[in-house]
Amino acid sequence: MAKKETSTKSFVLRVDAATMDAIEKWAADEFRSTNGQLQWIIAEALRKSGRMKKTKNIPPPEEPES
Repeated sequence: MAKKETSTKSFVLRVDAATMDAIEKWAADEFRSTNGQLQWIIAEALRKSGRMKKTKNIPPPEEPES
């Protein structure tokens, strides 16, 4: 069976418990998954630093289903 190609890569991230708790609360406050929130935080930091321009190829963070 052929593997479906994706534009995302997986990696392991280690953070302390207090940081993870804060990220999870922030994600819940904005109706995102924890993973979606981390993607948004990283993308926002890259854009603000000028290291990544906003492009149409980058999918937006997860949105809640209605």
